[in-house]
Amino acid sequence: MSESIIILMIGVSTFLGALGLIALLWGVKSGQFDDQSKFIDGARYDSEDDMRDAKMMEDKRKEREVNRKNNYRPPE
Repeated sequence: MSESIIILMIGVSTFLGALGLIALLWGVKSGQFDDQSKFIDGARYDSEDDMRDAKMMEDKRKEREVNRKNNYRPPE
């Protein structure tokens, strides 16, 4: 192989590596990898019934929040 092709391959691989590193750092900074309740919920709710109940409670909580936002009226 000629030197120019090797230099081009090194340059492209360095660029792609830097691009991947930037994407990883952006993901960490923006919280893409944060799942704070995963392990806590896994230890707290071991059986399928407990997990189903927890999911149902979480859905109800989200529904209440949506309803609260939609039904908000400023004080008169």
